[in-house]
Amino acid sequence: MTILRMHAADKLEAPHAVGIKHDVLSTSTPEIATATALPNAGIMTCESAKGLVDIKEPEAELVIWQRALPQWFHSWLEELMPQQLPDLHVLVKPADLRPALQPYFEECSMPAGDNRDLLLGDIDDLVLKFAEITQVDLVDVRLESISDNACRKFHRDSVETRLLTTYRGPNTQWVQPKHAARALSKQTDFEGPIEDLSIHDVAIFKGSSTKPGNGIVHRSPPIEGTGLTRLLLCLNKQSITSPDPWPEES
Repeated sequence: MTILRMHAADKLEAPHAVGIKHDVLSTSTPEIATATALPNAGIMTCESAKGLVDIKEPEAELVIWQRALPQWFHSWLEELMPQQLPDLHVLVKPADLRPALQPYFEECSMPAGDNRDLLLGDIDDLVLKFAEITQVDLVDVRLESISDNACRKFHRDSVETRLLTTYRGPNTQWVQPKHAARALSKQTDFEGPIEDLSIHDVAIFKGSSTKPGNGIVHRSPPIEGTGLTRLLLCLNKQSITSPDPWPEES
């Protein structure tokens, strides 16, 4: 089954203005208060960041913000060499995100400018939104450059709530709840239906920590040997696998 795409119109212009704040969350179409339920139990879509809060509804398992970032940003990111993509893991207060991430962007030599500012601004906005939804002071932030199959097996995450988006390369694959048991059992022999998040879509979903046996079954798209490199953002609550809070004491 293919999800009905309802991408918000892209209102951003090419990066000719210097010093603009790339607040991607606030530049899409006017926010709506609720998400739209798809004809599958617990699955919802929304056209703005505000709709992500519906993951707090008891029946919600997955909320997808269907969005499109500017084509000029997408093209710039795709043209970068894999070694120019940041790879980081920090535990940070939303207010400290930019200074915490900046050194990693410098270290990998990602070119400075409006495109990098947009990426940082989008991550900043998503971290703030995730903290608001989950009501936490610290957010576990992973931005990963991935060129292998990573989490290629279908699985449920042992978390309460997780947010994912992919800035480069194919996005996360998932299955509808009614197919979850079969996907977990058959794994690579599972022939579908498999749903694909579109590039730049933001997904917030519940894991198995909320209730054993619950949580969206998903996997990383198999890309090993294709020459593709993904850039994945993953947001979680603090856990035993989180690093020390930023700034770390030397």
